[in-house]
Amino acid sequence: MPGLRIVIADDHPLFRDALRLTVERDYPDAAIAEAQSFDTLRARLEAQPDTDLVLLDLRMPGMQGLSGLLFMRAAFPAVPVAIISAEDQHSIVRRAIELGAVGYIAKSTGADGIRKALAALLSGGFWMPDSIAPGGGAPPSRLARLTPQQIRVLMMLSEGAPNKKIAHALSVSEATVKAHVSAILEKLEVENRTQAVVLAREIAALPEPPPA
Repeated sequence: MPGLRIVIADDHPLFRDALRLTVERDYPDAAIAEAQSFDTLRARLEAQPDTDLVLLDLRMPGMQGLSGLLFMRAAFPAVPVAIISAEDQHSIVRRAIELGAVGYIAKSTGADGIRKALAALLSGGFWMPDSIAPGGGAPPSRLARLTPQQIRVLMMLSEGAPNKKIAHALSVSEATVKAHVSAILEKLEVENRTQAVVLAREIAALPEPPPA
């Protein structure tokens, strides 16, 4: 697939190198960028918004659980994002998919498995670990009901931004922001902004890593 643009976002250089070699084996003409933090990833995508695939680690500087994925889906809705992570709990995998990831690859997956996942993802398909059956499980997250713009508003609310600041950042009127907030409260089934922010943080949270 000539002309492919792929971003590998992970803070471990050895893993980035190994993943780059795996990608280059089947896609030697692909333009592969790397990001070691969430801020770097944002800069990469702002420079190349036509990126074909982002491989995103969940535990990286600047990431706050699944909130990084939420931001990606809001700020760059046209860019497919696949999670590649050491986290392999079924609940996290399903939540990531519900929040917009096009795939989930466990870091324990061998090179052949990663190549199969990439082939599926780069052809417009979807990928989940074999150990997780499709469908079933918990109902979709309420955050999955929000539009990309509503997610952006919610994330700015979580930073304590007032309506005026949100309106300026999104280049919309304060009335539009108020309409988004009302829709967010309704879709999340909460009564006020504080409850919406608390719920969003709970849904996006990851379990604490085990002690070294």
